[in-house]
Amino acid sequence: MAGNRMQKIGSVFTRTRNLLRIGVVPKPLWFDVYAAFPPLREPVYRSPRPRYGKVKDVVPPVFYPEDEVRARFYRAYGSGPRSFDLSQSNFKSTCQRFVEKFNELKKEGKIEEDRLFEETGKALLAQGIILQRRGTEKVAQPDHQDTQTRDPVLRMRLQTVLEEMQEKKQDQFIQLPAVRMSNCFGPG
Repeated sequence: MAGNRMQKIGSVFTRTRNLLRIGVVPKPLWFDVYAAFPPLREPVYRSPRPRYGKVKDVVPPVFYPEDEVRARFYRAYGSGPRSFDLSQSNFKSTCQRFVEKFNELKKEGKIEEDRLFEETGKALLAQGIILQRRGTEKVAQPDHQDTQTRDPVLRMRLQTVLEEMQEKKQDQFIQLPAVRMSNCFGPG
């Protein structure tokens, strides 16, 4: 229905009456009955006023023990590359798997509290679940050892080819202005 979406100005009847006048909506069935028998008090929106000062929230914030683990997980790993698949009833997010593994390792009691988070990540990696830390590159960085084991002759050839290419570019750049100058003054 067009008009004020907050429905704080006027009643349903007055808004519908105005929409009927401009021809936006068809006449509803209840309109004539309401016009013939209006209520004693017009039902309009009134903002509620607190009676005894400010209303205090009686519901305390609810935190579960695994909420702290979830918060730390999302700080370290983010929400992940994929969205949650809520169409499947048995879907478990990576975070939920992490929390379950964390609680399992905590119950065993073999790992210290300060190392438990990292060990949970390692345990999930052993199960095949890859966790990508926030702010890290997804592409593996080449090792410096790999460049040293390459063939030095190949390296020398590449350098000479690059140097020759640079020399050719410089020669072409120097020759271009001389050709243009000779063309400007006409034939010889």
